[in-house]
Amino acid sequence: MKKSIALATLACAFGAAQAHVVLEYQVAPASAGYKATFKVGHGCGKSPTRQLVVDVPAAMQGAHPMPKAGWRIDLEKTGGKVTRVTWTALTQQDKLASDFYDEFVLVARTPAEAGPVYWPVSQVCDEGRADWTEVPRAGQQLSELKSPAAVLEVLPAAGAAGHQH
Repeated sequence: MKKSIALATLACAFGAAQAHVVLEYQVAPASAGYKATFKVGHGCGKSPTRQLVVDVPAAMQGAHPMPKAGWRIDLEKTGGKVTRVTWTALTQQDKLASDFYDEFVLVARTPAEAGPVYWPVSQVCDEGRADWTEVPRAGQQLSELKSPAAVLEVLPAAGAAGHQH
């Protein structure tokens, strides 16, 4: 029941953000493997997307991006931990035209603690850019933001209620 309520709440919160870069799966259990699929539904106006930059939240562990044909992957690390993943189109033909949709994927482990995890994403186009990096302040709704960061709602781990055999 709690999971259903959380999913319904997230569906309402993300209704206004569907044109933005969002996560395909916006709910995951704590302390679990997670496949972060960033959905890019358009470019910057009519300009194609040539680069996608994802800041990996500090709470996420062991980020590994999936290779994408026609795109180079660059990793930024701090202390051996991946903190930023950048996908860059190799040629003009590899860029994501504004009329098309695509996905960029990485895997990581969710934090042990439940709660929202925000993923700032910058979409760089031939002409312009869109920085989906805003995080709501206390009491502010995600739908109130002009350029919201992608968000993952981490739920308590299965069995966290103390059920034991």
